[in-house]
Amino acid sequence: MSSTQANGQWYPPEWPDRIRALASGELTAVEPRRAATVMLLRDTPSGPAVHMLRRRASMAFAGGAYAYPGGGVDPRDDDRPVGWAGPAREAWAARLGVDAASAQAIVLAAVRETYEEAGVLLAGPTADTVVDDLSGEDWEADRAALVARDLSFADFLDRRELVLRSDLLGAWARWITPEFEPKRYDTWFFVAALPPGQRTRNASTEADRTVWTRPAEAAEGYDKGELLMMPPTVATLRALQPYATAADALAGAAEQDMTPVLARASFENGQLTLSWPGHAEFTKRIGPNP
Repeated sequence: MSSTQANGQWYPPEWPDRIRALASGELTAVEPRRAATVMLLRDTPSGPAVHMLRRRASMAFAGGAYAYPGGGVDPRDDDRPVGWAGPAREAWAARLGVDAASAQAIVLAAVRETYEEAGVLLAGPTADTVVDDLSGEDWEADRAALVARDLSFADFLDRRELVLRSDLLGAWARWITPEFEPKRYDTWFFVAALPPGQRTRNASTEADRTVWTRPAEAAEGYDKGELLMMPPTVATLRALQPYATAADALAGAAEQDMTPVLARASFENGQLTLSWPGHAEFTKRIGPNP
């Protein structure tokens, strides 16, 4: 079960015991799974709003927390040829800090998860177009097959004769789940603007509600303890606040630091200190007997 402290930070009560077990060698860290998540933006009179979903309370990982559409990378997408527009895979590899095959799979995961969970597809029939009508039983059948992993995203694009629009994405951040967590993800955060003619919907079985909210409002809800979020979500919301339009945010992605952020834990005089390098606001000190 999740718990909060002074604000809305997601903080499971079992963390201290797991951290001790990891430090003593009783617990071995699992390898993080590659993942991607997308901060989908749309312009409003008061500035960009971001699309967020609330994870169902029953979810094993971050239940009840607000997050962005996202999920794990499908290994089938690593090296399968796909229609591709925008920066070359090698350019994405340099930006994401991986090889070209992994870069393709991560970008495909970002686009696929946005389609699976928000009903928005960053792809089109040509390199400078985007699909504007995703209605119909055939589209929903394909989306369900993607969710079930009966269909790879590369095969979906190929069958639909679609070109993936990597130019509509900007790499924003990279966070790795702490070593003491039983489920770990190496997650790349992207930013994108809602394409003209498309609209979001709650298509995710993992979410019980979705909202469009300005980043400052969502961060304020977290600060007041009203909205539960994990550190990467809060940090990216704060980083989005200076931008006046979705296009500005997309342009600003190139300046964002992609150094992976990994939580650190230490014990001193019986006190546990949990910190995320470069993000002092999330530091937690617990003890001496949590």
